[in-house]
This record gives sequence, C-alpha cells and structure tokens, in this order.
Amino acid sequence: MLRHRLPKDILASFVLVLLAVGCGGSGPRSGAAVAVTPLAPASLPDSLVTAEWLAEHLDDPDLVVLDCTVTVRQGETGMVVLNGRFEYEAGHIPTAGFADLMGALADPDKPYEYAVPTPEAFAAAMGALGVGDDTRVVLYDAGMSAWAARVWWMLRWVGFDRAAVLDGGLAGWRAGDRPLSTEPATEPVRVLTPRPRPGLIADRDEVFAAIGDETVRLIDVLPEAHYRGEMTMYARPGHIPSAENVSVMALLDETGHYRSKEELATLFGGDPGARTITYCGGGIAASSTAFVMTRLGYTDVAVYTASLQEWAADPANPMETGVGVP
Repeated sequence: MLRHRLPKDILASFVLVLLAVGCGGSGPRSGAAVAVTPLAPASLPDSLVTAEWLAEHLDDPDLVVLDCTVTVRQGETGMVVLNGRFEYEAGHIPTAGFADLMGALADPDKPYEYAVPTPEAFAAAMGALGVGDDTRVVLYDAGMSAWAARVWWMLRWVGFDRAAVLDGGLAGWRAGDRPLSTEPATEPVRVLTPRPRPGLIADRDEVFAAIGDETVRLIDVLPEAHYRGEMTMYARPGHIPSAENVSVMALLDETGHYRSKEELATLFGGDPGARTITYCGGGIAASSTAFVMTRLGYTDVAVYTASLQEWAADPANPMETGVGVP
C-alpha cells in the first residue's frame, strides 16, 4: 500500500485545529448509560475502510460518500475556521456529498460552535444528503479524520450503524493517484429514522459528577502541553480534575492513517466495560478517540461535545494544571 508521509506543517496545523476548535455544543443530558443495539447487520467490512475498498465499491447504489472537511487557516489575527465547501468544490472523491459541520449538522441557536442539533434535525439533515435507513455511508475529510469521526459518532448517536471512516482521508485517497471530481453529489433525499442513544453524548452535569468517581473514566485527548496548562486557547488552562491524558495525535501514524489496533490498545488499558467520557476543546478530537475506543471493544464510551469551550468558561467548573492522573 502506497502511503506518503505528511509534511510537518500539516501535522502542526492539525494540532492547532484541535486546540482552536475541537468542536462544541452541548448535547442532551445522557443520564444513565444506554445499551447500544445494532439496527441491522453491517454491510461494510469494518468501521474503518481503506481507499482501495472504497475505489472498488464507489459505484454501489446504496453507498453514500460524504466529505466532512472543516478548514482551518492562519489569518492576520489568528486561526480562521471555515467550512470545507470551497475545498470540496475544488475537488472531492467522486460521488461524494458535503456534510457541513458548521451549517446543517449544527444547532445555530446553541452558544458553542458545532453544537449538536436534536436527533430529529440531524437525521433530517443526513437524509437530505442521501443517507437513509438502508444505505451505507463512508465519511472522510481533508484533515486527519477527526471531522469524519465526529459525523460517524453522531450517526451512531442517532442509531445508525452502517457507517465507516475512510482511513487516511482525502490524502489517503489521493496517494494512490485516484481521481477527484468537481461534480456535485446527486443522491436522492432519503429518510433516516432517528433511534437516539443518549448515552453516547455526555453533558456538563455528568462530567461534573464523574470527577473523583472511580467507576467513570475521563480522558482529555488534547496535547500534553495543553493538558498540563502550559498553553491554552480557552478561558482557563489545564484539565478537568481526575482526567487522564491520551493525546489524539498518538492515534495516527506519520501518514495520517490510524495506527493498528494492537498499537492503539496499548494507549488505553482499563476496563473495556467502564463508563468512559472523552473530551477536548469541544468534541471533534474527542470523537476520534471515542471512535478508536469503540473499535477496540470499549462498550460504554461518550463524548463530552461541549468540552472545554463550555467547561473552562464557567468558574464553577474546577480545573487543574500539572500532571494530573498518572
């Protein structure tokens, strides 16, 4: 398999993306964990597919491909965050539609960026992109798969299990000299029936209750320097007390592909059945970690989608700097 190493500036930009936006928006209260029941037997080889597999199945009539890119650029006064529609229109995987995490897939009335909409609104937005109860979905982005993982997690949250992330994203597709298209998607509008699993999204109250609760695991996925409080882009530095640090950057190799399951398993340990909540700046990077942990067999994982955008802004929410949990 041909893989190209990513330039260091792209890797550095990704770190800035994680710090700058992460993702935001508080979802509905999770309450007690909800068991995940698959809707139908998966007709994808895995929740992570290769560019080779996608190229072979691109014309399957029930397969919907979605570009989930969000673009982060250096502006005159800091990082500028834009939806990736311009890049999508300039060239995307053939047949792919554009999933707008800054538009139709977010709740504009919430106070945080990328706020999770209601399950009904999200399902309707996905249906408008051609995702229905009987389709299969492959998600990718032009970054390092965290945006795609966020949409994968939201689909799972509304009860849809027939989705996969493209390993290596757009860069992985292009590494094989595969074609791009500028043609818009032509998928018909379909019906996606929401069957919500509220336990997949955690809110502030659940996270607050988890502090010091040995039965619940909090994982901060931001870089170690941010976790320690040596740098921050939020209202206060540091991490949520009792959270451990597993940087999302450790999930990927130098080509932007996810590491093997064997390598990834060494990062987490712990009880695969324990309640686990991942967070970051706002939930994008945390979704990538939740995606990986689910693939590894962890059965009760949630994403705190509002993350530090919400948590650090409220002085009633405690934060710590330094090493934290060993």
